[in-house]
Amino acid sequence: MSAAAAAARVLVVLDVDSTLIHDEVIELLADHAGAGERVADITERAMRGELDFEQSLRERVATLRGLPESVFADVAERIRVTDGVPELVDAVHAAGGIVGVVSGGFHELVDGLADRLGLDRWRANRLEVSHGVLTGIVDGPVIDAAAKERALREWATDACVPLARTVAIGDGANDLRMMRAAALSVAFCAKPAVRAAANVAVDARDLSQVLPLLGLRG
Repeated sequence: MSAAAAAARVLVVLDVDSTLIHDEVIELLADHAGAGERVADITERAMRGELDFEQSLRERVATLRGLPESVFADVAERIRVTDGVPELVDAVHAAGGIVGVVSGGFHELVDGLADRLGLDRWRANRLEVSHGVLTGIVDGPVIDAAAKERALREWATDACVPLARTVAIGDGANDLRMMRAAALSVAFCAKPAVRAAANVAVDARDLSQVLPLLGLRG
């Protein structure tokens, strides 16, 4: 790819829970285990940066032990995509750009969502399943703040997109490292610490509001 072609491209990386979608998937799963309120409280504290993300994720995932694997299909039907996502994806693609998501959530649900929305890259945690039942354990390394930053940098390198043409969009403390790595950081309906650290904040729950920031809509 020529330098001119690379310069024309942009990489947009979004968080998933409460950004790409309205929901927190771990809370939807926990509802099935009767632990919804407890998990929601832990999630809120982790997003504010009050708890270590990996520790909080493992604690939340432990509440899912014993759920049948069929819970993924049930939860997938409840996920609500944030307004403006199709418009954002279509506009970035029309400009020759790439859209990726990196999530503290789970491949078991992110995979289908990413495919349906036409995303180019995605990365998430996995849940261990044994004999059709969730074990309450994260399978493999946890996608934490450092992993989110690595994903943005790796995808930019792989696609020959300079970091000066990268955008990170998120709402919680776990997104701060990838937001600092990107040229443009967007706090989307975000926690106070994220709003304070971001280049710009979007408070309407409509991701098409990001398009003017990218020069893709007046």
